[in-house]
Amino acid sequence: MNTVKSKESILTEVINEPTIQQYFQSLNAGDYQKTASLFTESGVMNPPFESGIIGRDAILNYLNKEAIDIKAYPEFEGESETLEDKQRQTLVMGKVETPWFAINASWQFILDENLQILNVKIKLLASMQELFTLKQ
Repeated sequence: MNTVKSKESILTEVINEPTIQQYFQSLNAGDYQKTASLFTESGVMNPPFESGIIGRDAILNYLNKEAIDIKAYPEFEGESETLEDKQRQTLVMGKVETPWFAINASWQFILDENLQILNVKIKLLASMQELFTLKQ
């Protein structure tokens, strides 16, 4: 018997770190307050084509304006490594879907010793040809 897995059940199979699971779950649910609360007070979100958004309030404002109807689906969690000061760095690969297109993406998370997000760098992974077709 084949069972169909939801994207949420796939998420928990792909991502081992609960903070990162919560990031994707809350983002996809449109619960941007929850997403912003996962960051440290001075945490930084580095979205594609933007300078860093610093602090929970600024991240919340940004998500309320820019993340509507955007879904992020992790497909692979790379190895986590421990950095100085007990920080953990984790690379996640997946897709971003908007009402207009879907594109491969990566998220590089740095969590502090309390497992709050210090920094996330979001990159869209596309060839020049793919970017050109998006522009049309």
